[in-house]
Amino acid sequence: MSISASPSERLARFEASELRSAIAGFLEERGLQSSSVHTLRNYAIDCEQFLEHFTPAPPIASLGVNELREWMASLYEKNLSTVSIRRKVSSLRSFFHYCRTLELCDKNTAKYLKLPKTPKKVPQVLDAEAVNFLVDNIGKTELKRPFPRRDRAIFEVLYGCGLRVSELVGLSLGDLDLEERWLKVLGKGNKERMSPIGFSAQAALRVYLAERVAAPGEQAVFVNYKGGRITTRAVHQITKFYASMLLGDPSVHPHEFRHSFATHLLNAGADLRAIQELLGHSSLSTTQLYTKVAIEDLERVYQKAHPKA
Repeated sequence: MSISASPSERLARFEASELRSAIAGFLEERGLQSSSVHTLRNYAIDCEQFLEHFTPAPPIASLGVNELREWMASLYEKNLSTVSIRRKVSSLRSFFHYCRTLELCDKNTAKYLKLPKTPKKVPQVLDAEAVNFLVDNIGKTELKRPFPRRDRAIFEVLYGCGLRVSELVGLSLGDLDLEERWLKVLGKGNKERMSPIGFSAQAALRVYLAERVAAPGEQAVFVNYKGGRITTRAVHQITKFYASMLLGDPSVHPHEFRHSFATHLLNAGADLRAIQELLGHSSLSTTQLYTKVAIEDLERVYQKAHPKA
């Protein structure tokens, strides 16, 4: 079912129950509190699957730790990734917190579930030459894209400001200050941060905004051919096109520009705490993953250049 459907419409296939009503209320509240379509979609999927597992639905107060562990075991049986399981448990914790505020249960049972450890993956990073080549060659006539200036501005902001794709598509005109070269970013958990705009991104934005054609009242910075706010899926498709045509690599993901932003700053001597602030990471340990990438880069340089390597 479409994510635009209301919680009641999404849950209509389930029998009426206290659990179904609570999930519908929870999703409606999340919809009022969060502006991220991606986050709302995840909450809806996770809660629907939880309700499906407990059909016919028991009273919420009867769902103890053992019942929730049984549900969690079913996630492992489906061979879901550690990241997916952690996300679903997080959604469930938020749901039970909501139930507790309504006095549907006396405690947040989901808080007692042990989260699986996330394997520390080294972020995929593009080298600076590849990023510059891609960005500099957007707009070539043989590529035949309808909005090359918009596309260039997208990559300039993704790489130049280190944004997540959801943060990029969420930008509105009021978030930009091109004179002072700052933009306001709404990150995970609705946390706002200020990000500096580089001269290259500033120039690309000015060129694009001068020809931007938006639907009446549309405040999104980046718009599609209909004049509405561009979607994360569209940015993925744009990235795949240019990476395929210019780098010969269709596997490049928009998030790699954020990883590259952080790694290139670190390699140039930027302070790790400053990078943490620029990325909007709540924990320094998340940012520290990029130090491993930087060390591996140094090892490659050493192996390639040192006569005794």
